[in-house]
Amino acid sequence: METKNRQWVLAQRPDGIPDESTFDLKEVESPPLEDAQVRVRIDYFTIDPGSRPGLTRASYIPIHPIGGVMMSAGVGTVIESNHDKFTDGDLVAGALGWQDAGVFPAKGLIKLDPNIFPGMLPVTTALGVLGIPGLTAYFALLKLADLKAGETVLISSASGTVGATAGQIARIHGAKAIGIAGTQPKIDWLLSEAKFDSAINYKDVATKSTSPSKGEDQGGGASNNPVSSSTLADAIANACPGGIDIYLDNVGGPTLDAAIENMNPNGRIIISGQISEYNRPEPIGIRNTLDFINRRLTMQGFVVLDYAREFAAAQTQLAQWLLTKEIVIKEEIIPGIENAPTAYRELFTGNSFGRRLIQVKH
Repeated sequence: METKNRQWVLAQRPDGIPDESTFDLKEVESPPLEDAQVRVRIDYFTIDPGSRPGLTRASYIPIHPIGGVMMSAGVGTVIESNHDKFTDGDLVAGALGWQDAGVFPAKGLIKLDPNIFPGMLPVTTALGVLGIPGLTAYFALLKLADLKAGETVLISSASGTVGATAGQIARIHGAKAIGIAGTQPKIDWLLSEAKFDSAINYKDVATKSTSPSKGEDQGGGASNNPVSSSTLADAIANACPGGIDIYLDNVGGPTLDAAIENMNPNGRIIISGQISEYNRPEPIGIRNTLDFINRRLTMQGFVVLDYAREFAAAQTQLAQWLLTKEIVIKEEIIPGIENAPTAYRELFTGNSFGRRLIQVKH
């Protein structure tokens, strides 16, 4: 059995967008198994913008330690087990991290159903629509926002897995889905494949802006031609002439302000992510607060793990939508563990499209 394991660790805390110097690739000895542990060869792991805050500060999870393995969701194959629930060859999912392989407590792993993976569905869907992103979209709209048929849902960073899944859930439930994204291929995919009702290219809006907001990118990446909230608000008004009932926010900053301007009375804002804020030393925050009074708005953030007891039922429904093609997916699979830092940095420069995964080459 292979005794060496490559793993990416946090080398230093980033100042702004993380780059290759933020991480260090180390080769370590793989430890022997203890009781109730399982050794997993990792096949795919995720590259997630949501992990960025933890590199510099504590949130609902502790701050990431210097020298600690970069954590992310992953899927892999059991190659050794000291627990009767798992046997060699089982496909599993869990918090596996940026590494070739690892030893994990059995209680932290989920065995993937061999009747579904990888035959009926690609194993990578366990990290996307059937993983945290898809579950986030599901509970954000159907639990927190109490989505109803006929409502209008605006979604920022709509071509990402959370946003794209949310828009398709809205459509399935008879609501109108409007997406915000930053490239024409993303806009085309949202309209033709994900079947959004309308989509706004914020970079097109930026070229028409006469009062740009310094350094802001509405889609979560860097922009040399940023868009002002007032100009984006006009574009949203054109796409949503009847106003917005639900705004699923993955971006924050001026995008949030522009959405607030277009909310209907008693509108609901669900905060799923704040990618435009993650690399700022000081957050911009919310500036359109008067509208919360005038329009009787509500805004709520949430951590999807709060719904862990309901995951299985939600995953069953999401899997059914995948199998019937009512939900389609967009994945971006990057081969080679050595490419993880570059793939991570590109999340914040607008160079990603869909669920970004590293395929570990053994």
